[in-house]
Amino acid sequence: MSGRTTRREFRADRRAVFGARRYVESVCQDWKIRAELTASAVLLVSELATNAVLHAKGGEGVFELCLRRRRGVLVVEVTDSSGLSVPEPASNVPEFVVEVPYAGCDKGFDLDCVSQSGRGLLIVACLAAKWGVRQRLDGPGKTVWAHLKVE
Repeated sequence: MSGRTTRREFRADRRAVFGARRYVESVCQDWKIRAELTASAVLLVSELATNAVLHAKGGEGVFELCLRRRRGVLVVEVTDSSGLSVPEPASNVPEFVVEVPYAGCDKGFDLDCVSQSGRGLLIVACLAAKWGVRQRLDGPGKTVWAHLKVE
């Protein structure tokens, strides 16, 4: 099955992260996505939704979750309305894109072993075949997106 899209808006509070995870599980089940990919999508959304909740304080107080299935890829997008700016990419490309091998993640990140936060985007980088961030064009905020290989 290919060419499906669904969107849902959530209030930017910590309880919404649970709702976003359950929503992803339900959509993946409806779209007949295999269990291990569903688990990766749920973890990825948990990290992105948590970031959106933490950083949407100055915005509209909502975040949007969008799932798309296109040509062997599950696209996950979380859009927030925070006033925080997106880091500028090194070139004039409209999006910041990171590509990592799908099978694993060996990026040599220097992690603070005692910190209880700060690993969300590392988890995204390890799970996704490709991910990135783009500034919203319709207002303040950003969209963080990730591609998971379906096949």
